[in-house]
Amino acid sequence: MTTMTLNVPDALEKEHDETVRFLAAKLYEAGKLSLGQAAEMCGMEKVDFPAVLAEFNVNYIQYNYEDILADVARING
Repeated sequence: MTTMTLNVPDALEKEHDETVRFLAAKLYEAGKLSLGQAAEMCGMEKVDFPAVLAEFNVNYIQYNYEDILADVARING
């Protein structure tokens, strides 16, 4: 994993761990990270990461309307 430096307001410095968990959850939600990558970003096991998703109201299963349409089209051939 690559290290990245992020400039944030001083007020967030005390909330470092929460900020990292939030960013990982939102990057997972956006499809930018896999569950394993997001968990690694937080320094935790993959099996424990769904609790972080729940903390920030992010669905574990990322299945959107376009995915449903693609599945229907695939089934109907």
